[in-house]
Amino acid sequence: MGAQLRVYKRRIQAVTATKKITKAMEMIAASRIVKAQRRVAASMPYATELTRAVTAVATGSTTKHALTTEVEAPTRAAVLLVTSDRGLAGGYSSNAIKAAERLRERLSDEGKEVDTYIVGRKGVAYYGFRERKVAESWTGFTDSPTYADAKKVAAPLIEAIQTETAEGGVDELHIVFTEFVSMMTQNPVDNRMLPLSLDKAAEDDGKKGEILPLFDFEPSAEDVLDALLPRYVESRIYNALLQAAASEHAARRRAMKSATDNAGDLIKSLSRLANAARQAEITQEISEIVGGASALADATAGSDK
Repeated sequence: MGAQLRVYKRRIQAVTATKKITKAMEMIAASRIVKAQRRVAASMPYATELTRAVTAVATGSTTKHALTTEVEAPTRAAVLLVTSDRGLAGGYSSNAIKAAERLRERLSDEGKEVDTYIVGRKGVAYYGFRERKVAESWTGFTDSPTYADAKKVAAPLIEAIQTETAEGGVDELHIVFTEFVSMMTQNPVDNRMLPLSLDKAAEDDGKKGEILPLFDFEPSAEDVLDALLPRYVESRIYNALLQAAASEHAARRRAMKSATDNAGDLIKSLSRLANAARQAEITQEISEIVGGASALADATAGSDK
């Protein structure tokens, strides 16, 4: 019994140490969520207004541009997948990867060849383990992305959309990331960045009761769209990276809270088992003492006779 009690005590100590770690990680993630939420909120107005400006320019001109004009028979598409660099975030990365796989399957069914771009070590590891081709990948900044990181990611995508498909370019740009809804809800989504859906943008503005302004273009609408194209892609990617970072912290906080609660429950269970083992050990010792005393009494009584 003494050996069993020592085993329980060692397990309690190990689980207690683990609980301290998960609790600390939960608190760190909770503190980072607030900052990430503020950055998401700060990036939204710029991204929204830039989209409206692009919509206004495209609606007010007849220029065919890669930013707004859909190819009649698209054959190639690029998919940017945003995952995390670190684990211990529950199903955050796996859910984003599953959404990317569904999108890839849908595009393949439409007869399009898919080029995959990945942000985050989890996505890179997933594709690397399965020996799947990745056009380009980036790691090391998913916790706290900056606009410079978004520009670095956007550069090859912009180049791909501006290149003819016969020369290795693409007709469409898609992005898969985890949208931050609330502290408890984060949804993996896939959005088409390019070509921009003018009908959807106009419908969104119509729901808000807003009327797009009329512009005169100098030197031309095409030059304006050329200038707006990189800004639009960068802003969309930056906003997606920020939302993904907030979602990652929220998912990690939730996962670490669950781990902390489970550790507490396990400590209680082990403590009950340890108490039972200690009580059994005490009972056995008392029984041995009583048995020994009884045997000694019997021996003494026999010698007196």
